[in-house]
Amino acid sequence: MLIAGFPAGPWGTNCYVAATGPGTECVVIDPGKDAAAGVAEVVREHRLKPVAVLVTHGHVDHMWCVAPVAGTYDATAWIHPADRHLLTDPMAGMSRETTQMLLGAKHEWAEPDDVRELGDGQELELAGLRFVVDHTPGHTQGSVTFRTPYDAQPEISEVMFSGDLLFAGSIGRTDLPGGDHPTILRSLADKVLTLPDDIVVLPGHGEQTSIGRERATNPYLRDLLESGDAGRVTRGL
Repeated sequence: MLIAGFPAGPWGTNCYVAATGPGTECVVIDPGKDAAAGVAEVVREHRLKPVAVLVTHGHVDHMWCVAPVAGTYDATAWIHPADRHLLTDPMAGMSRETTQMLLGAKHEWAEPDDVRELGDGQELELAGLRFVVDHTPGHTQGSVTFRTPYDAQPEISEVMFSGDLLFAGSIGRTDLPGGDHPTILRSLADKVLTLPDDIVVLPGHGEQTSIGRERATNPYLRDLLESGDAGRVTRGL
């Protein structure tokens, strides 16, 4: 399996390209601002053909180049319906600081020609890869993660593209429009703490980590586990 990742744009958002190997079809995950050139470089280097663009959530730093990348390669874009409106109205999910930074600039937003919606527990077969979709609201209402089997190393069962749900040592912010802290805790309890430790986590920002590492060291997950809140959150109490 081939996974190439690089940080792009002023927010340093990680964009990933995944394929079964060189010279095959591939999937692009979270092409944010200034990511199109990086995608093109990876595609040229490994002789790939993008057939799908997966979006973990609709914030502008993760979807800025979704339409250009999808259009360039005639690829299908996938996003959760709760965040689909952000493809054409990203200002609705921005902070005041980000909005001010973009004021005065002329940006036009449009959906790609082919957009399909994601559902919780959905399995996607794309570019010879299988992705399991987990709906993980809290950072945004339509946040999702994507998990795919990883057979290149026997000690790793899956790779999870976590978007802004989970980072190395932290979790996603919940103070932006559509964010909610109790909801993200519920997502972490239901969709992260239930996973095996050997899963590698490729986050939307920062370095890669693993479920086991975060279970042991991430203060937010430790608080859920040590206080017993994980069980209460999971049951919705």
